Amino acid sequence: MRIDILTLLPRLLDGPFADSILERAQERGLCEIHIHNIRDYSTAKQKQTDDYQFGGGAGMVMTIQPIDDLITQLRSEREYDEIIYLTPDGERLEQRTCNTLSLKKNMILLCGHYKGVDQRVRDHFITREISIGDYVLSGGELAAAVLVDSIVRLIPGVMNDETSALTDSFQDNLLAPPVYTRPAEYKGWKVPDVLLSGHFANIEEWRMNEAIKKTKERRPDILGDE
Repeated sequence: MRIDILTLLPRLLDGPFADSILERAQERGLCEIHIHNIRDYSTAKQKQTDDYQFGGGAGMVMTIQPIDDLITQLRSEREYDEIIYLTPDGERLEQRTCNTLSLKKNMILLCGHYKGVDQRVRDHFITREISIGDYVLSGGELAAAVLVDSIVRLIPGVMNDETSALTDSFQDNLLAPPVYTRPAEYKGWKVPDVLLSGHFANIEEWRMNEAIKKTKERRPDILGDE
């Protein structure tokens, strides 16, 4: 998988992609992450990438020219399955979206700023718009980092235990059940007996019941009509 990220603040993304699972994925050759500074493609004298919005109003708007030139260059080098715009008014990111995107080969992520991007970018280049939640960030970089992490961890070979991702919260429309590790008793706080029983059918039944209980308590919305 190759992911190209278009941003006005490339240094903001240095940290998230240089450690942990994302670092491992790149070292293993399972994912390429390329960060591009939109300003480098501006033809304006001062490398300007924003301007006032037509019709008046507060806030600046990202201009179309440098984004067009950058996307056009990238698309001349390879085909892209998705060109995604990170924006608060996009579709809310959910696990099923991550699952789908993890199967793609090449993607471009455009990080929004200011009052957003010239609508013509959205109309003519963007194939999907994604929001990581119903709130506003100062830019799309952190949202892009969240999206990349949620996708790349699903690529086979990235995680040391590939079955781990299959039992994450939301994979089966349930929150994950409680988990415990050693010691079996700490300060009088004990691990549930069933987890120590070695009876795997009973353990799986307990986990399912706990997952349903937790989901009903914390996120009944994702259970739907169940």
